[in-house]
Amino acid sequence: MKNIVLGMLAETCVHTGCGRETGFVDLPVARESTTENPIIYGSSLKGAFRSLMSNSERYDDADIDSIFGEADSAGDLIISDARMLLLPVRSLSGPYKWVTSTYILETLKRDMKRAGDEIDFEIPTGIKPGKALCSKEDDSESLILEEREFEIESTDLNDVVKLIEKFIPHEDVKKRLEKQLVILDEDDFEWFAKYGLAIHARNKLTDEKTSDNLWYEETIVPDTLFYTLVFDRGDSLDDFVSYINKERSYLQVGGNETVGQGWFALKLIDGW
Repeated sequence: MKNIVLGMLAETCVHTGCGRETGFVDLPVARESTTENPIIYGSSLKGAFRSLMSNSERYDDADIDSIFGEADSAGDLIISDARMLLLPVRSLSGPYKWVTSTYILETLKRDMKRAGDEIDFEIPTGIKPGKALCSKEDDSESLILEEREFEIESTDLNDVVKLIEKFIPHEDVKKRLEKQLVILDEDDFEWFAKYGLAIHARNKLTDEKTSDNLWYEETIVPDTLFYTLVFDRGDSLDDFVSYINKERSYLQVGGNETVGQGWFALKLIDGW
């Protein structure tokens, strides 16, 4: 099957929910059950792309059904879950750091192999809890992420930076990557993935302007980087790629569309 890889950079807060819960956060984001990493399910992405392309004059209902399927038959495109690649985390040494982990990089390498792309880069190993792998340009001894302190281990991250740059749609954003990239041990990263997302208080008011329904909603923050794989078992991929490249390189996913949430900038990976 033909396939492509798409980078997805959050331009706004994003809420891709998983229903209500009984804890402090009423509406959490969807997460992988094993790692607690935020995830966007392929079914949500497929529905978002279908809705987007349905508004184009290029496609009629039959075209959309052929690309994405109908209730009783599957379409040509297979869209995977979108996995998180970089998570913005607040830092005392700058506006924020882009944090990832060795497990996320390992998963990326395996996903690219599944897509038929053998990417040749060495995944950093031996990162211990409490340590933060940063670029050689960072000569600091410690790094504060949220309220946690990490000992910096400076190293050459050039290969990792060059790889991740391919998933970022904006040239100006790419220039910040090397300075802001931090690689953590998976256990440390899990803490930020679980507790480092934004929590918004939402409220419904009565006619008398008193609270009728207060709830708390978790969101993925702007500049979080995801990626997804798109496979084609028919002949629809060329149309899909053409639409993204020529008509619409942005996608709205998840809830709260009417308050401006859910926007991603898309980047088609065009070679390694």
